[in-house]
Order: sequence, then structure tokens, then C-alpha cells
Amino acid sequence: MNTNLVEQKFQELYGEGAILFTSPGRINLIGEHTDYNGGFVFPGAVDKGIVAAIRLNGSDRVKVHALDLGENSEFGLREEDKPAEQWACYVFGVCREIQKRGYTIGGFDAVFSGDVPLGAGMSSSAALESTFAFALNDLYNLGIEKFELARIGQSTEHNYCGVNCGIMDQFASVHGKAGHLMRLDCRSMEFEYFPFDPTAHGYRLVLVNSCVKHELVGSPYNDRRASCERVAAVLGQEFLRGATMEQLEAVKGEISEEDYLRARYVIGEEQRVLDVCAALEQGDLETVGARMYETHWGMSRDYEVSCEELDFLAEVAKECGVSGSRIMGGGFGGCTINLVKEELYEGFIATATEKFAARYGHEPKIIPVVISDGARRL
Repeated sequence: MNTNLVEQKFQELYGEGAILFTSPGRINLIGEHTDYNGGFVFPGAVDKGIVAAIRLNGSDRVKVHALDLGENSEFGLREEDKPAEQWACYVFGVCREIQKRGYTIGGFDAVFSGDVPLGAGMSSSAALESTFAFALNDLYNLGIEKFELARIGQSTEHNYCGVNCGIMDQFASVHGKAGHLMRLDCRSMEFEYFPFDPTAHGYRLVLVNSCVKHELVGSPYNDRRASCERVAAVLGQEFLRGATMEQLEAVKGEISEEDYLRARYVIGEEQRVLDVCAALEQGDLETVGARMYETHWGMSRDYEVSCEELDFLAEVAKECGVSGSRIMGGGFGGCTINLVKEELYEGFIATATEKFAARYGHEPKIIPVVISDGARRL
């Protein structure tokens, strides 16, 4: 990420004295559609994110320049001052959510830029929120705990950007730690770090972006969530979390075939997250990869949130000897995340690019990622 360009633009617009802050995008190695079921997710921060140059200006006005868009926004800090620009609502929302929690902040000047690929499911919006939440906490010495900074980002999405997201993206962006993934319990909100350094074991982590986003007819996310809630109710539980396959089989006659398949995926996915954590503690990345494939085909066949292009990429990965490959994110398009042995990497990328282009008429985007630190002052 080019911090020099951000600094130069700040000096050009506002003069000297800016301080640089950054927050990363994220990947989720495994644990998909488990968050709203009270289960586990397993994200990590990556080496791509947002960087911002910020300086307090002593007024009650905020001036922000989005370098990648070449756009400016200026706004006050009252509720009625919400800016017209969609991107600026993320910055405004963070300011308002900090104020709603009883903290006093003032105006500032800022320039930001990012290298999180858009549409790849790596949470560029969470990186933007986390950058400004962390920076304002730091610059005003507010003393806000990290988890509350993540909640500020989540509340920004809910209240100012119209996205009813979970906590995972902001959590990973704030709490990221180089060489580690984080297992977050979405029921208790407890988390722990697990060492994850693929290069030390001769592997690489790479996203293959299909550049496809299918139009979602109806409300597929809500439908799947409702399926899970119905099965949980039959089992006498609030969430599917903690349910066993034996319990599911016992009530199979009382639920629809579709609800059965949805629940089978979620119960299996919860176990796969725990299996992956245990495998990482043993340095066993082949088991990690095997569970990734299981997740992919579970999402494709039982949860039905894959698409032809992503299934094709997972099949090509398997043919190339890739240790693990799966859809990353909610589904219906986007990326696969792939765990690849170093010696197979170049061959896999060349084959996947060539075969995908031959089948679909455009090349996928290749995005290598390294697990990195979370929000920080540079």
C-alpha cells in the first residue's frame, strides 16, 4: 500500500502534521454461515487494507478525501449532518457511534486509500471503519477497548450504511495478529489466537476471485437463517450451536428435507472449525485443507450457496493437487480461498487462470495473502 501517496495528498490539501493509521481486510479460513447460528468463525487479518493520514483540526467539521475515488466530503458531527457520499457515511458513522457512547471528539482532516480488492469478500468497509475508530481512539486518548472499537464499526454498518452484518469483519480487522488466526465464539464473544504461518510449513495462501456476483433472487440469506432457526426450535435450542448429527437424525421426520440439509451443513461446519484448530496446533496443514474441501461441497450441495464458477475453481484446485480450496464468504460468487504447497503454486495459478478463462471468457483475479497485524498507528 502506498503510504507516500496518502501523505503527499494530505500535505497538498491540508499541510503538515498528519499521523498515519492503518487497518487490514480479512480472510476467513473456515466457519461460514456459523455466526448467526451461535457457532465459531476463524478469521485472520491480511496484508491488504486501508491507510489514512489524519490530523485534528480544532473545529467541529470533518474534511475527508478518498484518494482512490478522487472525491472529497465535508460534514459536521451531528446526526443531521450525514454526508451524501456513501463512502463518507462509514467515516461519519464511526464518529457518531463514538459520540453515542459518551465520548467527546472534534473535527479532523483526513486522506485515505486502500488496496483491499473490492468485491472479493475481504471486507474493505470494515477496514475503513476500523482505521478511523482506532485513529480517533488514539488521537483523543479515549481509552476504548478493542472489542468496543469493533462494535463501533458494526454499529456504523447497521445504523448508517444499511448493512445488518455480524461482528466478524470488524473483529478481525481490529484484533488481527501476524502469523495467527482467531477463533471467535459468536455466542460468548470469547476468542483465542491460533498460530498460522503457512510459509513456515512450505505452503501459500491465495484467493482466486471469479469476478462473478450472481443476482440474488428473493432473500437467500434470510431463507437459510430461517431454516436453521426452525430446526433449532424443533431441537429445543436457541441456536444450532452444540447440536449433534445424532440429534438431527432423530428429528429428521419432523422437518423438511431442505431444513435438514441446511442444518446438516451448519452442524458439520461447527465440527470442522474445531478440527482445523486441533490440526493447526499439530502443524497438520493437510487436515486443514481436507476440511476446507468438505466446507466447500457442504456449502455447494447442502447449503446451496455456491455457483458453477466456484465449484469449477474448487475442482481445478483438486486436480492440481491443492491441499485445500473452498468458497470464502456468503456465496453466490466471489472468491475461493486456497491452501497450496509452495512447489505446486505456480502451476496451479497458471492452470486455474487458463481453464477458467477458456470456460467463462474472462480470467479470474489472483490475490496472494499473508496473515498480518490488525489496526495500528504507523
